[in-house]
Amino acid sequence: METTLRGVGVSHGVAIGEVRHMGTAVLEPPAKQIPAEDAEREQGRARKAVEAVAADLIARGNLAGGEAQAVLEAQAMMAQDPELMADVERRIAVGSTAERAVYDAFAAYRALLAGAGEYLAGRVADLDDVRNRIVARLLGVPMPGVPDSDEPYVLIARDLAPADTALLDPTLVLGFVTEEGGPTSHSAILARALGVPAVVALPGAGELAEGTVIAVDGSTGEIFVEPSAEKKAQMEAAAAERKAALSAATGPGATSDGHKVPLLANVGGPADVPAAVEAGAEGVGLFRTEFLFLDDSKKAPSEEKQVEAYRQVLEAFPEGRVVVRVLDAGADKPLDFLTPADEPNPALGVRGLRTLLDHPEVLRTQLGALAKAAEGLPVYLEVMAPMVADRIDAKAFADACRAAGLQAKFGAMVEIPSAALRARSILQEVEFLSLGTNDLAQYTFAADRQVGAVSRLQDPWQPALLDLVALSAESAKAEGKSCGVCGEAASDPLLACVLTGLGVTSLSMGAASLPYVRATLAKYTLAQCERAAAAARAADTAEEARAAAQAVLSGE
Repeated sequence: METTLRGVGVSHGVAIGEVRHMGTAVLEPPAKQIPAEDAEREQGRARKAVEAVAADLIARGNLAGGEAQAVLEAQAMMAQDPELMADVERRIAVGSTAERAVYDAFAAYRALLAGAGEYLAGRVADLDDVRNRIVARLLGVPMPGVPDSDEPYVLIARDLAPADTALLDPTLVLGFVTEEGGPTSHSAILARALGVPAVVALPGAGELAEGTVIAVDGSTGEIFVEPSAEKKAQMEAAAAERKAALSAATGPGATSDGHKVPLLANVGGPADVPAAVEAGAEGVGLFRTEFLFLDDSKKAPSEEKQVEAYRQVLEAFPEGRVVVRVLDAGADKPLDFLTPADEPNPALGVRGLRTLLDHPEVLRTQLGALAKAAEGLPVYLEVMAPMVADRIDAKAFADACRAAGLQAKFGAMVEIPSAALRARSILQEVEFLSLGTNDLAQYTFAADRQVGAVSRLQDPWQPALLDLVALSAESAKAEGKSCGVCGEAASDPLLACVLTGLGVTSLSMGAASLPYVRATLAKYTLAQCERAAAAARAADTAEEARAAAQAVLSGE
């Protein structure tokens, strides 16, 4: 009998197929004592296993490229954390086996993350995956991972570690469903990059029996268990209609009455560029530069290395707009040479621009590299700072850009509510705003973007978040400047129409979402988008906001 479940849809599309569950390793080794003379041998085993797992994660990252590569390299750094390794060796010295010492050391670190204001709790899935891989190698059992299957299937997991998500084969994995995670978790972002339909934060997903047929709607978050033939046909028809609409929509982003809304791509490095170009991106709205800095957590990359990487991206968009975010380090992206190890709550500490202003030589080198990379190119380069709180921050960043001789527009990311509330003040120092809706939601609702239990507060349809977007867009318009959105909110086609109605001047998203947004925008006039935006803001909940906007645009 057909039943319906609802999670959080995070990647567009429809998947219909049999359930297969993610395999897991035997994770808790027995607690047994070893003789003192075996300690050195066990410590050697532990070190070799850690190095092997780190090398495997880096190799997977090299294969996957793009954002996935940065995520996997961060996991490799987790595996090699010197403090963790020292704890493992201490535990072995007092009698633990290598595998038990790894298990217990990671458990202690896990508890530490959970106690750090829970901001880092979203990295617990990543940490558990690293632990499982090291323990599995030491025990000689299969690594955790996707199931072996010759037939396509829908993958079910408690959560998907980046190492698994990055190398999913879209020809076999029709879609995936997880119990944990949120709309801006690593697995959600990578699912969108792969173009695989996905639903996260679905309670009880693990109870779906192996082989059960389910239909997944990655847009609405609905899961239909044992769908009827009629429901399957209905969903397949809707998917075919959507595909036809995508193929028909080409060219620059615009509403049906010709109001231009440039559609840009979020990229994590040169490896993401081909997909963005193929999807018809009009430029880059968010070039995350962290990938360069994750190669070596001990020191910043040289200016020459940075110039080479930046130029590859800039050259791909001649006459286009490329918006570069300078290094956003701290919180969930710690770097040994920049971020303090003892912050009680890194999310509310020295992060983003604060980190760079504490280390001006790192900012100076990056801005100089961007200036050199853009020399002689017709690209429209724009550079923005992450985590700007007020006008003082904006002025410090603009002054640094001018001192570096950067011939570009300088901008500020709106990720902190204070920046939205005081946007006109900030715009006295910079030339554009870019809304990072993921972090803006996190700080507005005090809801960690990685924790599934608070995912409803991470929903970009929350009316309070729409109010902050509107305030920022209105401030930019009053100052004759631009205000884009580069957070994951822009990848929702219906919400893209609402954002346009709120006055947002450009939208940036993962390449896989561009055709969906382009096709949907082209169906409605600017006036319709404005009415939908007003209806959404008048609602009290995210669900009501979405329904109200949908009703306006469908003419109900």
